[in-house]
Amino acid sequence: MSVWLEGSEAKAPRSRRSEQPSGLDRDRITDATVRLLDAEGLAKFSMRRLAGELGVTAMSVYWYVDTKDDLLELALDRVFGEPRFPVVADGPDADRADWRDQLRELAAQYRALIVRHPWTSTLTGNFLNVGPNSLLFSRAVQQVIARTGLSLPRQRGAIASVFQFVYGYSTIEGHFVQRCTEAGMTQDEYFHEAMSAFSAPPEMAEDFKHAERMMEAMEEGGTVEQMRDLDFQVALDLQVAGIEALVAQERAQGAAQVDGP
Repeated sequence: MSVWLEGSEAKAPRSRRSEQPSGLDRDRITDATVRLLDAEGLAKFSMRRLAGELGVTAMSVYWYVDTKDDLLELALDRVFGEPRFPVVADGPDADRADWRDQLRELAAQYRALIVRHPWTSTLTGNFLNVGPNSLLFSRAVQQVIARTGLSLPRQRGAIASVFQFVYGYSTIEGHFVQRCTEAGMTQDEYFHEAMSAFSAPPEMAEDFKHAERMMEAMEEGGTVEQMRDLDFQVALDLQVAGIEALVAQERAQGAAQVDGP
C-alpha cells in the first residue's frame, strides 16, 4: 500500500553489501528522480531513464526500491520537505500567533510546491502520503485549523475547503506554466496569444460580455502572474472569511444554549 508501511525507511539491499552498486544510495536515487520529474514530467519518467541519469543499469536501482511506484512515493515525500512551516507547533509563541496569517502562509507554500513540481498533483491522489515530511505538513495544517476555534467536525471541513481549493488552483496553474515552457513562450505571451485567438460563438456573445469586461480589468492589473496572485489572495480571503463566519456561528449557538429559552 505504501513504501512507508514496509517497516523501514531505508530499505536494505537484497544481497550482501559488498555486491551493492557502487556510488548509489536511496537519497541519491530519490534526488535524481525529483530532478527528472521536474525536467520531463511524470509521463516521460521511467526507471530506464532514471538509470541513465545516474549512470547505472536499471537493475541497479531495484537494489534500493522494489517498484517504480515506491520511488515515486519517495520523491513525493521528498518535495513535501521543502516548505518551512510558519510556526513551531509547541513553541512559546504558538498561542499568540494569528491563525489567519499561519493559514495563508501554509496555503501559499502548498501552492508554490505544486506549481514548482506539477507532477505532485497527480501523485498526491495516488498515494497515501504518510511519509515523514507529508505527516509534518499535515500536522502543521491541523494545528493551525485547530486554533481557529472551530469544533472538531467542522475542522475537517475547513481543512478540506482550504487545501482542496489550493490543490485545484495550483494544479491548473502548474499545468499552465508547464505548457508555456513547452511552447517556448512566457506566460504573458501565451495568455495574450490564446485570448486573441478566442472569440465567443455568435449565439453566446451577449453572455460573454461580462467575462470580457473581467478579462479587460485583469489585463489592466499587470502580468499574468500578478493577476493570478491577486485571484489566489481573493479566493483565500473568502476561505478565511468563511471560517470566521463559522466560528462566530458556533459561538452564538453555544451562547444561546447556555442562556436557555
